Amino acid sequence: MSGPPAVSLVPGVWRIPTAPFDLVNTIVFRDDDGQATLVDTGTKGAPKKILAGLAHLGIDTTDVTRIIATHAHSEHVGGLGGLRKHTGTAPVAMHSDDADFVRNGVGTPLDQSTLMGRLLKRNGKAGATPVEEELTDGQVIDVAGGLRVLHTPGHSPGHIALLHEPTRLLITGDSIFNAFHRMTWSLPIFCTDIAMNKRTAHVLGELDYDVATFTHGPEIRDSAREAVRGFIAAKQQK
Repeated sequence: MSGPPAVSLVPGVWRIPTAPFDLVNTIVFRDDDGQATLVDTGTKGAPKKILAGLAHLGIDTTDVTRIIATHAHSEHVGGLGGLRKHTGTAPVAMHSDDADFVRNGVGTPLDQSTLMGRLLKRNGKAGATPVEEELTDGQVIDVAGGLRVLHTPGHSPGHIALLHEPTRLLITGDSIFNAFHRMTWSLPIFCTDIAMNKRTAHVLGELDYDVATFTHGPEIRDSAREAVRGFIAAKQQK
């Protein structure tokens, strides 16, 4: 049995699962004036589920006024082209270090310390799509009272996490997975720099939040900060 088309995280913020078992997610923010912002657009086939989730929430595609990508991997930006056919002029925003990969439709570089990284050279590419806004570390985006950009490179050069301070919600991006309710590091085969990903993830344990939501896996609602800090601390001791 499939789950609901959208899951409430905190007031005004939802998670739309775009793959079975919550393995790939799009996050939706809605402002008081009705404008909506999407974080990540899933794979090429994800727009159908995203549109269904928006309809379930009573959000028209014309209400979507910004799309934010946590990074340039195909399961996060693959749906951009298809979704923009419905949202019209909604601009795409992502960190400057990943923006050109999406504009040019090329994959991000892979970690050359691994055999697969040396063989494949680059991650899977998505179709070329315009990126209108380049984000920087520490920037607060005017979304639902303020969405702070946290540059956490390693999984990709321009990977970001996002902190919604008004509702104390953290979006980890792919710095940390929570697939099947189990936190893990990003899969090494997809990383640009595996060691850097582990180093920069410490930022996620130093922030102040109550709920952590993941682009891969379900959210953590109870003692989320402590759970993330505990995961990072345990991994650093190994």
